[in-house]
Amino acid sequence: MNLEIRHLRLVEAVAEEGGLTAAASRLHLTQSALSHQLREAEERLGARLFERLQKRMTPTVAGERLLRSARLVLAELAQAEEEIHKTAGGREGVLRLATECYTNYHWLPGRLRLFHRRFPRVEVQVAVQANKHPFQSLLDGKLDLAIVGSRVRDRRLRFQTLFEAEMVAVMHPKHPLAKRAFLRGEDFAEETVMVYTSFEDSSTLRSLLDPAGVVPKHVLTVQLTEAMVEMVKAGMGISVLARWAVAPQLASGVLVARPLTRRGLYKEWAVATVRQRQSPPYLTEFIRLLAEEPSLRDGRFRLAAS
Repeated sequence: MNLEIRHLRLVEAVAEEGGLTAAASRLHLTQSALSHQLREAEERLGARLFERLQKRMTPTVAGERLLRSARLVLAELAQAEEEIHKTAGGREGVLRLATECYTNYHWLPGRLRLFHRRFPRVEVQVAVQANKHPFQSLLDGKLDLAIVGSRVRDRRLRFQTLFEAEMVAVMHPKHPLAKRAFLRGEDFAEETVMVYTSFEDSSTLRSLLDPAGVVPKHVLTVQLTEAMVEMVKAGMGISVLARWAVAPQLASGVLVARPLTRRGLYKEWAVATVRQRQSPPYLTEFIRLLAEEPSLRDGRFRLAAS
């Protein structure tokens, strides 16, 4: 490009003020310095930008064309600078997040509402399409954070433990296993078990069944928690879910939950971020809010060991 931002500001000022003296005062320059910049711009373009008509400097055809572009560029630049200044202050910006499991949406909205009250000028974008590949989406710059129940070995990523959620076997109140105080891996051998993806990818269920050498008699893939709950209520099988995901149904008695093993089975949840990426203050505050989930106090979650 032949022209610089100072030339665009010059053209705008001269056109609006109608003369070099007023334009120079507006730009905090001497008249001779402004005249030099104008000649420089005209020489670089090979065209006159202004002509004097009745003691007023008026843009030529070339000047009018440059003036239109100058106003667009300067307005866009001013807006960009304003947005960057606000973002740098840590009170405005965009927070892009995804969660590895849809059941997190049972408690996440409450955290989002609290965050919005504290940072009303931060736009939160939930990237549902990144749920299946949160780690790669983070590394590709498509996410700022991901709420995950699994981890990968990658030094580029940072993991901050949030809490542990109890995983329970969920079933109809009249199911034979409902009489048990807790379930072992062997209890699943003759059952129809509902999972979100596939049995091979169900890490929590596999951690219980693999040591016992058990594979369920039937495995059904049901991707929506609501659909899974309705199928369990209809007596079509059992499932392993986070206790928080079915808290209303357990409270009403339409479903029952049994611990997995005598000591219970807990799944650790963490926040994943990119290690080398600078975090704005609102991102740090959001992670802190996630770790303060109030349901930690009613037994649905427990603090995880660091």
